[in-house]
Amino acid sequence: MKTIGVLTSGGDAPGMNAAIRAVTRMGIANGLRVMGIQRGYNGLVNGEIFEMSRSSVADIIQRGGTVLKTARSEEFKTPEGRKRAYNILKVFGIEGLVVIGGDGSLKGAQLLSKEFGIKTIGIPGTIDNDLAYTDYSIGFDTALNTVLDAINKLRDTSTSHERVSIVEVMGRECGDIALYSGLAGGAESIIIPEEDFDFDELCKTIIEGKAKGKVHNLILLAEGIGGAQKLAKDIEDVTGIEARATVLGHIQRGGSPSAFDRVLASRLGVRSVELLMEGKSQRVVGIKDGKIVDIDIDEALAMEKKVDKKLYEIAQILSN
Repeated sequence: MKTIGVLTSGGDAPGMNAAIRAVTRMGIANGLRVMGIQRGYNGLVNGEIFEMSRSSVADIIQRGGTVLKTARSEEFKTPEGRKRAYNILKVFGIEGLVVIGGDGSLKGAQLLSKEFGIKTIGIPGTIDNDLAYTDYSIGFDTALNTVLDAINKLRDTSTSHERVSIVEVMGRECGDIALYSGLAGGAESIIIPEEDFDFDELCKTIIEGKAKGKVHNLILLAEGIGGAQKLAKDIEDVTGIEARATVLGHIQRGGSPSAFDRVLASRLGVRSVELLMEGKSQRVVGIKDGKIVDIDIDEALAMEKKVDKKLYEIAQILSN
């Protein structure tokens, strides 16, 4: 193998730049040409490709987002679009491809490999942490710290006004951001897609808390449940206690990556290049019990993400 490519796709995540840097410098250190593909699969289809050097990735490890940019591609979802992408890879002599992104991005790598024999390695880059095969994905830790910073600030104003604060965070089908940040932030209630919640019981807890002298309540709500504004109104109507909703939105995607995300991204980037040099394909890299692992992409994408029940129980116990 002489030439490899790297792209970022889907939602951006803090730490993607650290992964790009690791792939680039590991490749060059082993005598490979490394081609940067801009704007994900959309850029691949359109031939937005340039050769990267060590200086191309200088001073980016601390930056959020992705220097390669990212974009959605409807064309790549079609067989014709993927055929065009394959032809572009051939034109540039790219024999192996590292894809950094979430579930949809890894599925794209899976299709390129199955349909055209391109050697592909996937790196999990998504703040949602919704890939079951790895304990953590790049960007999750940074997103947690962003949410935690917001919680700390909201707690101050919530206490001053003696109100209920509902914080809606990202996570359509996976409630990990809400669960982890809620536990770390001392939330009284955590509402996630994987677990049912009782509205009446929630209101009862708020009323009983006030009777005991509690001056504020913090509720973490995953966007998969949604309706933070309505929930705030409903709580206020039932309890008579002022309630306000804060939807953090895309602020969770930004910011300088944490040390954990930088190290994780670097380790995964290096391992992805090692796998390509070993002639491996259709693999994804991740971390399990502190160790870097790689597994078949079909197996990885077939795994069902499950909530950490023990952690959820801990959060419930400590909130009382």
